Amino acid sequence: MKNMFLFSKYLVSFMLLVSLVGLCDGGAGIIQKKVDLRMTNDLGTGENINVHCKSKDDDLGAHLLTPGQYFEFRFRPNFWGTTLFFCRFWWGNESHWFDIYDQNRDTTRCDSKCWWMVGPVGPCLLDRHFGIYDLCENWNDDNYLEGSEN
Repeated sequence: MKNMFLFSKYLVSFMLLVSLVGLCDGGAGIIQKKVDLRMTNDLGTGENINVHCKSKDDDLGAHLLTPGQYFEFRFRPNFWGTTLFFCRFWWGNESHWFDIYDQNRDTTRCDSKCWWMVGPVGPCLLDRHFGIYDLCENWNDDNYLEGSEN
């Protein structure tokens, strides 16, 4: 009987350990998978684009992207589903901003690989099912202006 108790104790401990490793590895559960976020200059005009990204907690600094060049960073979305990164893009006489990662919007669209091509009319997300950048968005500029008037 004592051996059966020890076996059960070790079995439960082993199962708990396997579950915790799965959670830490980004499997289903409390800890989210890391997201690889990439923004590529796709203006098509030969111009450089400046990008400055932030979240509530992190300022990723300003970066200059030549045509075809990208800026990339990795992060782990939070448990509450509220992770948000927003970026300002500017070139020539243009200046725009966009929520480059909104956990509510992007969790199902890009899973762990959120790659964007940034063009003059807005960014386009890589459709992971078809391998093309066809999930295009408009700049958030109008939403920002509407919200700032209140």
